[in-house]
Amino acid sequence: MVRVLKEIRGIDVSTPFPRISYETAMNKYGIDRPDLRFGLEISDVTDIVKESDFKVFSSAAKSGKRVAGICAPGCAGYSRKQQDDLSAWAQQRGAGGLAAMKVGAGVLEGSLAKFFNDEQSRALIEAFDAHEGDMLFFCAEEQDLARRVLAELRMEMANRLDLIDPNKMSLSWVVDFPLFEWNAERNRYVALHHPFTSPIPEDEDKIATDPGKVRARAYDLVLNGMEIAGGSIRISRQDVQSKMFEALKISPTEAEEKFGFLLEALKYGAPPHGGIAFGFDRLIMILAGCSSIRDVIAFPKTASASSLMDGAPSSVDPEQLVELGLRLKK
Repeated sequence: MVRVLKEIRGIDVSTPFPRISYETAMNKYGIDRPDLRFGLEISDVTDIVKESDFKVFSSAAKSGKRVAGICAPGCAGYSRKQQDDLSAWAQQRGAGGLAAMKVGAGVLEGSLAKFFNDEQSRALIEAFDAHEGDMLFFCAEEQDLARRVLAELRMEMANRLDLIDPNKMSLSWVVDFPLFEWNAERNRYVALHHPFTSPIPEDEDKIATDPGKVRARAYDLVLNGMEIAGGSIRISRQDVQSKMFEALKISPTEAEEKFGFLLEALKYGAPPHGGIAFGFDRLIMILAGCSSIRDVIAFPKTASASSLMDGAPSSVDPEQLVELGLRLKK
């Protein structure tokens, strides 16, 4: 990547690239592929506002929701209409809205400031590392929704405030992904990536007892807020692979039917192995300075999944279908 960026864009980047844990990325940026070309980090202030007199915040905090936000530098002059427009923008993304407070000389200002005592106000200003003239925007929602809305708000404000340098290339590794995620519809854990990703050795014992806390030996390479490569270290031990299947509620019978060849092979030992795969089209898009991947792929599809470059899909000869053992169902 250092060589590619230097030779193609004339941009120098230094190594090693920063490493960010999945948990840190989600907490500070609301997304697992953060754009690090600018700040506007998310701050969780749930504990600070839990005992405040602002019922929207205190009720949300006490019910298990998260209260978090970002500090928009120099935006204290935003009009009521500008604030309302941003709140409506958040509502379009599923949130109840956005709350806003201005930062004065060491104090919070605005219609909501009266609901916070001096200690709470100082704590909020400190949590956001805010300064006079800044504006604080808050979201009080379930954690996943709050993260998603604030991640988008972070990008929205960065664009509005012209904080993104188009000529800057910011690379980072995101590591320590969860090995499992909870699927409410199935009422069980499922593999976040796939069931062959190896757990971090110190978390191996948690597979059976606390799957949600197990971290994976998986890693993504992120460039300017886009994942350009991803990979993992694979499971190379049969006992670990069996534990994975058990955690995923795959019975020994089903595991034998579907993956017996793998379990059998692992009995004889396999070298630790892994790798990484690049999203080459996405990387080319960034290097070419394009905003859409359709601009750099050979055969972009329309909304109806047809390719205007080669006229696909097209009719096929019946002999071709016979050759492939296919029959068309009209």
